[in-house]
Amino acid sequence: MTGPVVGEDGVPRCPWAGGPGLMRDYHDVEWGRRVSGEAACLERLTLEAFQSGLSWATILRKREAFRAAFAGFDADTVAAYDDADRARLMADAGIVRNRLKIDAAIANARATVALREQEGLEALLLSFAPDEPPAPATTEEVATTSPGSVAMSKELKRRGFVFVGPTTMHALMEAIGIFDPHLVGCHRRGT
Repeated sequence: MTGPVVGEDGVPRCPWAGGPGLMRDYHDVEWGRRVSGEAACLERLTLEAFQSGLSWATILRKREAFRAAFAGFDADTVAAYDDADRARLMADAGIVRNRLKIDAAIANARATVALREQEGLEALLLSFAPDEPPAPATTEEVATTSPGSVAMSKELKRRGFVFVGPTTMHALMEAIGIFDPHLVGCHRRGT
């Protein structure tokens, strides 16, 4: 069983963030912290979709290029992307060039704009917070889906979102702090 790992700095962390570098910085500064605002939520949703089948480190290394390519994840701007924008994105070596994922990002921006007439993207995502959040002590106890992520996936699909499967939505819930994803004993647990 794998619990928190103590790094060379003497600080216990989730095992995937044990060594210095990009992943540890993401773990310590951002992962599991609540984000606010439509653009922040759309960015995380988009990046989680692009991550599917790839390492999260790859996405983090390309994050600034994604922000530039997708106009800071401004939903109105991305929702208006056309075939010329798709061609530009497919030629952009700074991002993951996958036509289905690019199309999903545009479709999801359009669905985000449509949500404004209701509760909005942020409120919708937060509505799936579990009544009893998980408290895993080891990596073996960490789930990859949950009843909440299954329900979130179904609701987002119903509202026109794509590339939002239950596993991807569970990762999103962790990333944006819908619940605390850190292992018990990790220095970030409960912060």
